[in-house]
Amino acid sequence: MQPTPRQASSLRRHAASLGVSGGALDLYLESEIIDLHIDSFIWHRVFGYDLSKRHEPGLFGGLCYSQADIPRVLEASITGATWVITTNPFKDARAREETFHENLAELSRILESAGDIQICRTASDFSAARAAGKHGASLGIQGGNALDRSLDSVSKVPSQIILRITLVHLSSSSIGATSSPGRLGRDTGLSAFGKQYVERLNAERIFVDLAHISKQGFWDAVAVHDKSQPLLVTHTCVSGVHDHWRNLDDEQLRAVAATGGVVGIMLHSEFLGDPLFNGTAESVVRHMEHAMRVAGPDHVAFGSDFDGAICPPRDLRTCLELPLLVEIMLARGWPPDHVKKVMGDNFLRAWRDLRG
Repeated sequence: MQPTPRQASSLRRHAASLGVSGGALDLYLESEIIDLHIDSFIWHRVFGYDLSKRHEPGLFGGLCYSQADIPRVLEASITGATWVITTNPFKDARAREETFHENLAELSRILESAGDIQICRTASDFSAARAAGKHGASLGIQGGNALDRSLDSVSKVPSQIILRITLVHLSSSSIGATSSPGRLGRDTGLSAFGKQYVERLNAERIFVDLAHISKQGFWDAVAVHDKSQPLLVTHTCVSGVHDHWRNLDDEQLRAVAATGGVVGIMLHSEFLGDPLFNGTAESVVRHMEHAMRVAGPDHVAFGSDFDGAICPPRDLRTCLELPLLVEIMLARGWPPDHVKKVMGDNFLRAWRDLRG
């Protein structure tokens, strides 16, 4: 996807104001820029946030919300993203499932009504969207308990429209235990149902996403997961840079890489190890570099968690600042092919491996 001349001019002016060189911006525009986790739809559901409207950074200057919307995603030349439906855990299983299908229809309608977006089920769909000059949108679920009435709930979703399911979110569920310190009780890992759930996702060729899961749950999922399919951790940071309950350790990074999967580095300052309101984009790149050293350059990606109630780096408050990451990568000596891998190509390769 290429931005329109007006969008490109605006992006160049904004990038220059951030100190991004012409060469870094050119590389950014040549690359597939794929964000593994955009959570903006939750603000639409709760407060009526209009995804089709171009917003400013909001009341708090880009903290928590108003970090992305369709016009800014297109202006930022983000060529693909997984747009996420987050699950409300306080409803019962029947209501969660009914609400999910309502939300799926609504998010699909919003994305399809934007003329420059195509919903993609397969990597081939994404290639076709790119050839048509469109943003390739995939759909994901955060909180597999959206569809936990039975294993058949997963199979009732329209054919392959869901690309990935994050097994658990900030609360434990019938599937397994969350990594959140708000978890009640000990780490019980995946339940017996949760292990069957992973196997059903494998059968449906839906990415198993291990962001948010407890340490024991992570290893339980790795043990039952189909070794021929790539695992995902779509939005995380790494304990090798900053030890935190939300972050992956080196052994976990290697386990994801062993499946051919990818780990997406996110933007929340606390997880990066920075002061909550004073994080930096350079810290994001440091986490990427550590993950690359441990897992290899083919297994690291980008998963912002834009609008996921995060406190992003002060110099990367919205999606429009993403070219700054490329400037920092090049300044730290990254070869251009590593930039392209992390910003999109690695995830595309994993997507082709799962659903060509």
